[in-house]
Amino acid sequence: MTGKTPDEDDPALRARLDRLSDTLDRRRAEDAADKARREGGKVTSSAMSIGLRAMSEFVAAVMVGGFIGWRLDIWLATTPFLLILFLMIGAAAGFWGIYRIAARASRE
Repeated sequence: MTGKTPDEDDPALRARLDRLSDTLDRRRAEDAADKARREGGKVTSSAMSIGLRAMSEFVAAVMVGGFIGWRLDIWLATTPFLLILFLMIGAAAGFWGIYRIAARASRE
């Protein structure tokens, strides 16, 4: 015995092990890149869902405020005073909803 390990005695085996090591390193790098792409997609879809939720909450608040003001104007014959007032209240409620959504998203 020369004191060498079996893989040091066989250059062909050493070359195969080096190729295998290179292939494994390449695959690990590809897997890491794929994982980063998937996580980036999750962030994008999460941001889009938050944005759509904020938009729908704002539109709904303005529409509800406008509807209430319109119906009160018809009932009290104060056209268009209450419609304008409740549209502003609906817009304020919509902005408040957007603020709450943004605050919750920044905490998470």
